Amino acid sequence: MDQTLNLIDTDKFSAHLRDRAIQPGPKRVLVTKFGGSQQEQDLTLPPNCGGFGRIHHFKRSQEPPWPDNPLPIAPAARALGLNQAEAIKAQVFQNAVCSWRCWYCFVDFDLLSANLRFSEFKTADELLDLYLVETNRPGLIDLSGGQPDLVPEWSLWFVEAIERRGISDLVYVWSDDNLSNDYLWRFLSAKEISKLATCSRYGRVGCFKGFDEISFSFNTKAKPELFSQQFKLMSRLVNAGFDVYGYATFTSPDGGMIHTKMADFVDRLQTEIHPNFPLRTVPLRILPFTPTRDRLGTLESRSLGIQTDAVIAWSEELRKRFSNKELVRNVTDQNIR
Repeated sequence: MDQTLNLIDTDKFSAHLRDRAIQPGPKRVLVTKFGGSQQEQDLTLPPNCGGFGRIHHFKRSQEPPWPDNPLPIAPAARALGLNQAEAIKAQVFQNAVCSWRCWYCFVDFDLLSANLRFSEFKTADELLDLYLVETNRPGLIDLSGGQPDLVPEWSLWFVEAIERRGISDLVYVWSDDNLSNDYLWRFLSAKEISKLATCSRYGRVGCFKGFDEISFSFNTKAKPELFSQQFKLMSRLVNAGFDVYGYATFTSPDGGMIHTKMADFVDRLQTEIHPNFPLRTVPLRILPFTPTRDRLGTLESRSLGIQTDAVIAWSEELRKRFSNKELVRNVTDQNIR
């Protein structure tokens, strides 16, 4: 069977999901409600904010040989005037759509398909109302998903709502992006993009889903050629002036020539985005979660081992290209201007 027949038509699927996930007039976005979902079983704390939010503890340390992950700890600490810490608590809201189906995603697919059983339309103000009545609420709000950039207005509306309430000094907004579409530029004006990009209380991260076309398509179920689109989209974000960072996942069905493939990946980060962008990119270790239990086949299980070989190659590659002083510099101080 031709495996390409089973791949996602990203453009078509993205347009379909966006149409189901946003109400531009009243400024409402379809937001996940966690009760009864598979993801709820993996939460260490019960959902909060009326069931539409969850608390997540971001931790800097990853198990060796994985490098530390300072995201979003360091950007949030800088914005909020906090000491650099080993962990930070975040208030997470998830939008309820995503145009890719990464097999390792900790979110069950029912929470990615605009399923009204697990979601409701909410404005940024309505979510902030729920957030502000929580006790011991964190200063970091993570707009996650799903794929928040299917509805890029969401980040803008959140920043605007926070400003209207006069709490900008108390809140830092962070958003996730899987680099699957250019909707930020399609649906926001140049003025709106500039407002987000220059907001000192907003940062974002884009995730590279693999280190080559094979690993990318294996991970996302998207067409291999869209691997290159990730670099173009990230370059646009950097050139627009965003305080933007990168994640990378290294699971792959093919562990051959791993050092050569990783060198090519780092080459593209440097030549197509910025010479320092590898220093703002953090490899993420993939671990099994409840929703992934039924997705783990032979290739997926094997890829969990290959990712370790890949991250070793990544670290070796960075040591070849950067001094130790550059490697240990705070991620927020890695210049990409």
